[in-house]
Amino acid sequence: MKKSNVAKKTPQLFDLLRKKIPFGGVLRLVADALLINLSILASLSSRLFYYLAYELPKGGYDFQRTLWLYINSYISSSWILTLICLVVFSLSGFYTYGRFYRGRYKVLVVIQAVGAAYLIFGSLVYFAGTTLKFPRGALLLSWALSTALLVAARIWSTVWKNALRKERARDDKPEARKINTVLVIGGAGYIGSALVPKLLERGYQVILLDLLLYGTEPIQEYLAHPHLQVIQADFRQIDKVVEVMREVDAVIHLGAIVGDPACALDEDLTIDINVMATRMIAEVAKGSGVGRFIFASTCSVYGASEEKLDERSTLNPVSLYARSKIASEKVLLKMADDHFAPVILRFGTIYGLSGRTRFDLVVNLLTAKAVADGQITLFGGEQWRPFLHVDDAALSLLEVLEAHLPLVRNQIINVGSNEQNYTIRQIGEMIHHFVPDAEIVEITSENDRRNYWVDFSKIQKTLGFIPHWTVEKGIQQVIEAMHSGKVGDYKDARYSNVKFLTEEGIFRLARRGNGWDYELLNETSSGATVVVDL
Repeated sequence: MKKSNVAKKTPQLFDLLRKKIPFGGVLRLVADALLINLSILASLSSRLFYYLAYELPKGGYDFQRTLWLYINSYISSSWILTLICLVVFSLSGFYTYGRFYRGRYKVLVVIQAVGAAYLIFGSLVYFAGTTLKFPRGALLLSWALSTALLVAARIWSTVWKNALRKERARDDKPEARKINTVLVIGGAGYIGSALVPKLLERGYQVILLDLLLYGTEPIQEYLAHPHLQVIQADFRQIDKVVEVMREVDAVIHLGAIVGDPACALDEDLTIDINVMATRMIAEVAKGSGVGRFIFASTCSVYGASEEKLDERSTLNPVSLYARSKIASEKVLLKMADDHFAPVILRFGTIYGLSGRTRFDLVVNLLTAKAVADGQITLFGGEQWRPFLHVDDAALSLLEVLEAHLPLVRNQIINVGSNEQNYTIRQIGEMIHHFVPDAEIVEITSENDRRNYWVDFSKIQKTLGFIPHWTVEKGIQQVIEAMHSGKVGDYKDARYSNVKFLTEEGIFRLARRGNGWDYELLNETSSGATVVVDL
């Protein structure tokens, strides 16, 4: 006997479902189908019992005939109603993205989808005449029962998952958790584009959450890597953060508006991105049982001081950028407990090349000016700064990630080396040594009051961290990149945070209600936003 067309196509339909909907979504789809049929049976049974109890004693009703009509209604109509519901539910995202909806919004989506499905079915019953029959009273009752059961099922699922997650978090201390998957927020930025290759080389699964403000060029050669997943999104989108946090074992948070000038463009937005978003991301991580949380801070928090400074020194911030980092540090350390172990890394002033190089930092900028303009312009010159190559910054993140957790948990650690504390004048003279034709021009200025000599003994003693790069090597790296044409016009806005935010026409916004709306001056090829990555 030949199989019917329906039998032949059934495996194809299931194969299509398997490709379009994750396995967990298929299970939810089957469960919804059962709940819908349960609602239909319950409504028809209730209606039948009503006739049995109230109408049959009055006479004029044939019970067997009525029973058969109801059975026939279920057989002929239930599969149609079930199919309509599942199609509408699928289009509403019940089995894909919609499963990440939260709270009341998720309930509202379920109610709307069930109502739409029953409205479609009711219209079919109305226009089909005698071809398709379903008691109107039973239809209304079935709609109410389906809505209640589907909403209750999702509420119960959420409650059960949260209970399991909390139970797992109590038993799963971060030091005992094997790190397989790492979430890097801001992974296509200056430091992030140097870190991601190192993580991939060590065999980690990497999820990169970044708005890709500068496009995919910083990580272009790794986009096809099987262990890299790139999610283009604003890290203030809580639904995206919640979604990706389910899959990770550790978080490295590099995302921020970075640098004093960029932060000064809009103070409220800086606080929103640098502080409030950090709090939200940490709370989601902690609630998801992710214990290892590495946060990128800055030595700018020390501000202006004539003393040698270490992690215990008094902070004296002189910029909004530094104050926002201090606020984030306090938030994270206050959240620390047995199951959530933040580590604060205060980076020195970064230099050198990465996937997304910057030329708004002193070593890179002065070297580029010396090569391209024949001039090394020093504003002041007596200010001390600790310097760190971007590749060494990435290396420090990797070493902290892999460190024995009791060594680093809840710690603030300066990242750099004592040998690379220099005055701005010393940097200028170093560059002049490699570009002797360039003229050193000193300009008296009090705009930048930062002055700090930082002690990096802690990271060396705790982790044995020794930078591979020196400032001299970093200067030579920039010079070679400019001579080879690898770096074009160093004044291009893409090499500067504050220039990109202003000149590219993306820094116009207005606060409305509880959020920010972006008003674009110009469209950019990589999309528009004000979020910049470290």
